Amino acid sequence: MAELLTATAADVPLAAPRAADVLERIAARIGPEAAGALCNDGMPAEVVATAFGTARSEALLLLLTA
Repeated sequence: MAELLTATAADVPLAAPRAADVLERIAARIGPEAAGALCNDGMPAEVVATAFGTARSEALLLLLTA
């Protein structure tokens, strides 16, 4: 995805930032819902942390605030 946005930015400078903005809004909308589903399924924070490449504490916060 990053390579595509970089190539797009070279061809159409305003398209890449617009696409990045849309992706951020989609992630903000579905991220908490997805984290809630993981929490409801009993997904351990350690597994979430490994998948996201983040600290366990950050993953736990994500799961608890979903």
